[in-house]
Amino acid sequence: MSFDYTLRNLNKKIKRCHQCRLVGTRINTLCGEGNLHAELMLIAQAPGEHEDREDRMFIGPSGKILDELLTTVDIQRREIYMTNLIKCMLPKNRNPKSDEIASCSPYLDREIELIDPKILASLGYYATRYILEKYGVPLPPKPEFREVYGNVLEIDGKTIIPLQHPAAVLHDSSIKNTLVKNYRKMQVLYTSLSKKRIVRKETK
Repeated sequence: MSFDYTLRNLNKKIKRCHQCRLVGTRINTLCGEGNLHAELMLIAQAPGEHEDREDRMFIGPSGKILDELLTTVDIQRREIYMTNLIKCMLPKNRNPKSDEIASCSPYLDREIELIDPKILASLGYYATRYILEKYGVPLPPKPEFREVYGNVLEIDGKTIIPLQHPAAVLHDSSIKNTLVKNYRKMQVLYTSLSKKRIVRKETK
């Protein structure tokens, strides 16, 4: 069975999903998008209103911030794969409930398995909490959780870097420099990986 066929089947399941209450409030169920052979995967919390309406990743206000951050650190969307922990818009952008995460996270697990990126960049609290739990990383108390952002973890052949969600800038513009600093760390990891790949090809 080909990779493309398997991923298409997964996306069909995501589109038809009726496993939780969000089926009653969504317009679209968002599948991941981007480079299917990406070595860097960005994992956000859930689609917003614009994304739900247009069935695209990061096209609303937070998407503009993300594009600015990616441009600043010289990473292009076409190089990476982007997806969400929760595939449907959360009503009034509320936090996801535990049963919604339990219903939806197997889709993310399968995406990670199929795309097999070397670097996982989790954006924001819920995506980061899920990824850290998935890979057995002890969680800090919630008041101290922001301290994990920008840290680099090497676990089970994956490099994990938790990052602030771009939407954080919309609520507090003073933290943009911190986001740029942490996103640059992601870029350094990604560039280092690319250089290693080139060296391996040259030595063959």
